[in-house]
Amino acid sequence: MSSSPAAPLVLRFGAMGDMVILTVLLRHLRARYGAPCDLVSSGGWTRPLLNGQPDVGQIHLLKSRRRPYWSDPLQWSLVKTLRQRPPGPVYVCDIDAQDKLMFLLQRAGVRPEWCVTVEPVDYDPQLHWCEQWRRFADRTPAACAGLPALPNERPTGVPQLTVGEQARKDLCQWRESLGLSGPLWLLQPGSKRTLKRGRMAALTDHKWWPVERWVQVARWIVDHDPACQVLLCGVPNEQPLLLEIAQGCDNPRVHALGEQLPMSRLLALAEVAAGMISIDTGPAHAAVAMGCPAVVLFGDNPVQRWCPRGPEGTQVLPLGGREAGISRVEQIDVDSVLQAWQRLRPLPSG
Repeated sequence: MSSSPAAPLVLRFGAMGDMVILTVLLRHLRARYGAPCDLVSSGGWTRPLLNGQPDVGQIHLLKSRRRPYWSDPLQWSLVKTLRQRPPGPVYVCDIDAQDKLMFLLQRAGVRPEWCVTVEPVDYDPQLHWCEQWRRFADRTPAACAGLPALPNERPTGVPQLTVGEQARKDLCQWRESLGLSGPLWLLQPGSKRTLKRGRMAALTDHKWWPVERWVQVARWIVDHDPACQVLLCGVPNEQPLLLEIAQGCDNPRVHALGEQLPMSRLLALAEVAAGMISIDTGPAHAAVAMGCPAVVLFGDNPVQRWCPRGPEGTQVLPLGGREAGISRVEQIDVDSVLQAWQRLRPLPSG
């Protein structure tokens, strides 16, 4: 190449956990091309999660990549924006609806030689997604054939997130307002499937763990750590579930906080928490990426592919998963969770 390309452009439409894991790819591409990656994605969590991260530049969101182009002003706006970008490497990270994504790129004037697309043969079921994305980041568009190799010191192959000072200040004020002193233990009972179709979702959700078991765990923690607070985490539509657990505990040190945890506060909270017990879900990936020790309960997903990873020394204890013959989280008993909790190495709590 005669000159350096524009910043990398990454297209990835994923759930919250997928986007946390994607930070591995973004970090590697920034190291290769010398600039933060612009991102095309979707989901209400993407901008709060990744905005301001050092490996992320501009974020462009679509509500749906499947909606017909002629009926979607957001797609028109995206095409107009991409048309104004100078040529640069493009990494298309989704197989699903890939033809539509390539159509949008083509309409924006992005030539195929600038694009790398993930293909079915790229998926290795034995590899963790972090390694999968490191491999993908090593691929080079034809137009960038002269790009130098990665520096000798490759970026770390684990997700990492950062929080700003404003988020830390907000957390301190919020904790003070609620009297949340002492070690903080986070419990994340819900996943994106929770309450999706009302409580009946529990019948088909392989990540569901019964309310009474969460009550047992929360009670046990407050009984065995007299100085701690147990924080039940989730999004606003999970608040009824969290309230049910808190009411079952009947302890003022167990708090249902589904309506009080915007993304920036959740990340800042994970940075100082003693640890987390969570379903295999996006907030677990985010917390571990912040260095929070965690016990993670798996249903049918393979642990070797999906176990959350974080900075060196972050302790993650997975339970269940396909490799263990577990197809539903409810097959995991309370004693196993409590034994794992006792093995966590707590971080100093702020």
